[in-house]
Amino acid sequence: MEYVTAVPHPRSEAPGSARAGRMSLAVALLCGAVGAAVALLATRQRWSEGTATVAGGPFPLTAKGSDVTGVPASLAIVGLAALVAVFAVRRAGRFMVAGLLALSGAGTVAAALLGASDSTALDEQAARASGDTSATVQALTHTAWPYVAAVGGALLLLAGLLALRYGRMWPGMSGRYERNGTPRPRRRAEAAGDPDRPEELWKALDRGEDPTGA
Repeated sequence: MEYVTAVPHPRSEAPGSARAGRMSLAVALLCGAVGAAVALLATRQRWSEGTATVAGGPFPLTAKGSDVTGVPASLAIVGLAALVAVFAVRRAGRFMVAGLLALSGAGTVAAALLGASDSTALDEQAARASGDTSATVQALTHTAWPYVAAVGGALLLLAGLLALRYGRMWPGMSGRYERNGTPRPRRRAEAAGDPDRPEELWKALDRGEDPTGA
């Protein structure tokens, strides 16, 4: 008489989990590296421009992303460091670093979007150029670079979320340990050597031993 069991085969989920771990690792590395690079590049570009009245005429003013806010660049560097540190820690430490990576991405997005309409940096330039502390920028316009920085932050955020979800499946930085954290046994090639072989005699002499002794 045959019996039918409803218990799933344990090996059926292993290939899918391994595949998901490899795929998430590749996507997270790509998103994290590209996101940090895009955010850093965007902060070096012109975010806003306008004019100030100097000596009765218009004086052009421009502000880079780093002039408007230094938060996106700083968080991009933190996120990139966290992406590397994910592979240096395990268990709870990996979860915390992955959370830092996600927070860095979210903070980059928020800071970039807030800086997209900020005129403080150009107002300060207008005050210095005109010599009037109450002067403000005129004909203010903004570029698309703040939104590019936000896209970079979104990629960092995605990398952090992937690390939070699949980070436990990713390998560690050290190759001396197995998946369960135990050291790999070292091979003892010298134990299998033949003491009567000439090369073994020379090795014994190099170690200061007497190969002819009992």
